Amino acid sequence: MKEKFTVLTATCVPLPLENVDTDQIIPARFLKATTKEGFGDNLFRDWRYHKDGRLNLDFVLNQGVYRGEILVAGKNFGSGSSREHAAWAIGGAGFRAVVSSFFADIFKNNSLNNGLLPVVVSPVFLAEVFDSLREDPQATLTIDLPAQTITNNVSARSEHFDINPYKKNCLIFGLDDIDYLLANKHRIEAFEQRKSA
Repeated sequence: MKEKFTVLTATCVPLPLENVDTDQIIPARFLKATTKEGFGDNLFRDWRYHKDGRLNLDFVLNQGVYRGEILVAGKNFGSGSSREHAAWAIGGAGFRAVVSSFFADIFKNNSLNNGLLPVVVSPVFLAEVFDSLREDPQATLTIDLPAQTITNNVSARSEHFDINPYKKNCLIFGLDDIDYLLANKHRIEAFEQRKSA
């Protein structure tokens, strides 16, 4: 069972960069582990640290100004290789949702499979959110998954977002694919009994 996702109101971390690929999210040299633990420590590793190991204080995650459970990213986030570890790293760093105007399909599916909600918004809405965060680092967004809406609480502007109904249900109830099957075991057994009768 995963953490249930219904309505989230949270502060955000802005990453206004386009075409961020999965190797930038979690570099390939950190993919040797087979469990999800520890990946959050290496999220954006090559941007967070200089080559000599010192913190890059110019990078948003190291500045202390922005904190939150929502990562707001530029267009075409999660492109590149199909590593599930990218979603693990983002979730492991404490993010529950990523907002962008476009996600690579494989990243989007990997996120949904791992309890991380990718929210696609219009370019206009995304630009407004970045503006709100520049003006006030404590600005919040509200993501209402049952209603499929996202609201910029500074401007009160909302947008509807699309999500696969099955994945929506899994997120709301905190289920992965195995949990979902087990929760419906009685229905599966009843179907099999009717079929064999």
